Amino acid sequence: MKIAVIGGAGVRTVIFINGLLERYKNLNIDKVVLYDINQEKLKVIGKLCSHVIKRKNRDLVLETADNAIDAISGADYIVTTLRVGGDHSRVTDEQVALEEGVIGQETTGVGGFSMAVRTIPVLLEYCELVKKYAPDAWIFNFTNPSGLVTQALRNAGYDRIIGICDAPSSTKFRMAKALEVDEKDLYVEFFGLNHLSWIQSVKKKGTEILEDLLKDDSFLSGIQEFSMFDPTLLRSIGFLPNEYLYYYYHREKALENIIKSGATRGKTIEAVNIQMMQELKEIDIDADPEAALQIFLYYMAIREGSYMSIETGSSHQEEIKKGELEVPDGMGYAGVMLDCIEGLQSEEGRYLVLSVENNGCIAGLEEQDVIEVTCKVSSEGIQPVPIGEVPEPCYLLIRMIKMYEKLTVKAIESNSKEIAIQALTLHPLVNSYSLAKKLVAKYDAVYGGILGGRNAL
Repeated sequence: MKIAVIGGAGVRTVIFINGLLERYKNLNIDKVVLYDINQEKLKVIGKLCSHVIKRKNRDLVLETADNAIDAISGADYIVTTLRVGGDHSRVTDEQVALEEGVIGQETTGVGGFSMAVRTIPVLLEYCELVKKYAPDAWIFNFTNPSGLVTQALRNAGYDRIIGICDAPSSTKFRMAKALEVDEKDLYVEFFGLNHLSWIQSVKKKGTEILEDLLKDDSFLSGIQEFSMFDPTLLRSIGFLPNEYLYYYYHREKALENIIKSGATRGKTIEAVNIQMMQELKEIDIDADPEAALQIFLYYMAIREGSYMSIETGSSHQEEIKKGELEVPDGMGYAGVMLDCIEGLQSEEGRYLVLSVENNGCIAGLEEQDVIEVTCKVSSEGIQPVPIGEVPEPCYLLIRMIKMYEKLTVKAIESNSKEIAIQALTLHPLVNSYSLAKKLVAKYDAVYGGILGGRNAL
């Protein structure tokens, strides 16, 4: 079986390949093809991936393609992980937002809106190629803002697409470690939207423990995702939050910390990636692939260590020693995708958090609304666990953001700035027509017509 990675020059591809190496035979995968419009960067990432395969003495076939059709043709699984406009577009998105006094985070804030309207038209073109050259393939969308993008592709009629985010799985991993229990013995049930979800049940070996966890300050402060929240808030909600809810529950703190730091997450990542690629271009990767891999791992460790540190005003960076780093095991987004493939191939199945259509899961939402929820994945398909009615404060926020997402998709479909303004006016992190109008005008000016597709294949 074949996996195609569209956006294969992304830095996470190396980690994805390493995670795949432990499971590809069990999943009946024998070939991976990487494609990216940035062929120069793809060449570098491709060489690093090949070295990762060779150093483990595996027989997985890895190829790079110079066009999308060759990558997609005959694929059984397709990963979409794009950043239309490159790293600097994220910096631009964040800066435009900050100039108007709002958070520009690329999924939760107005930066996510800008990224969505640049990205969705491009992904629709790729999906048309998938429909023609790999009609039976499952598409795993990692492209941010993942939930909104998945909603747009579902609306367009592509029903074999699953939105994937590694935040829930990473949270569960850290919870299991803190509770000193194997992950398979910990059931964590999420509901909501991508980057707007809550945990409403935690069962340790079948016993519900959420209420006890909410009372345990040492547990809450010991898990990175929960430590950024006021514990009194969490107890009043009665749920454990997705970390991105920090932008809603502590909005002014996040904005103040970003402004105070004089930097943004996008700017930090851009600087790290530029320095990494510069060093990799200066080394003969063919002659010394291990040295090149260590350069890559060093900068990836810096990148991951700075995650959400600006927004929360904290620093959890550990000392990083060049030359002594191991390739991460792919527990993140790659792990979720591989778990999903494994589930689809098994009768027993497994529980995973995915972005899928509601289909009656959360009461009050439409059937076609894409939600992020715990699902049972098996050879019988992907079934969201029944959630039913949710507390009104959560429900109202979900409905508000879902309406924003739908209007954003509609604005892209109709090439309408007015509908785009309506979308941002509804967003709780904007909540102003006049401000939304300014933001749409600014993004439109920066990108030379942000609404309407571009041929980026």
